[in-house]
Amino acid sequence: MTELHLSVREMWLNYLKQESISESDAPAYESWHFCDNKADADELAQLVLDGVKKATTSSLECTLEEGEEVPKAGALSIVTDWEGIAKCVIKTEKVDVVPFREVTAQFAATEGEGDKSLDYWRRVHKESFTRAMEELGLKFHEDTGAVCETFSVVYPPR
Repeated sequence: MTELHLSVREMWLNYLKQESISESDAPAYESWHFCDNKADADELAQLVLDGVKKATTSSLECTLEEGEEVPKAGALSIVTDWEGIAKCVIKTEKVDVVPFREVTAQFAATEGEGDKSLDYWRRVHKESFTRAMEELGLKFHEDTGAVCETFSVVYPPR
């Protein structure tokens, strides 16, 4: 397990203080960065901070193969940059699992990446899903499950 940057704990404690939640009553949270490379991870974290990126997508097959749970509404996460430095706390608002080919233009725009078009979304996510799935011995297909998660930034306050 990778050790968390000190900023993650500091941000979590500040979030709890903002919400008047004691550490003993604190809900669970995860800490992670977007993507599989520094440039994209840092850019997408900044898009979240700028209020442009309000959703993310992952491969259902990869999630299950790695023994992770599908996100649920209400889940809290600390988004970091590539180096693991905390950038914000997000709350999952909604999760839909649909075949890759059924992701909508509206959802692609909510993800806020590139030109926000469905064509852009499909191209970059097909590339990303393919890389991730190949690492696990899986093969991408148009029916690959897409975990479409919308979220809001809950800390720092805007």
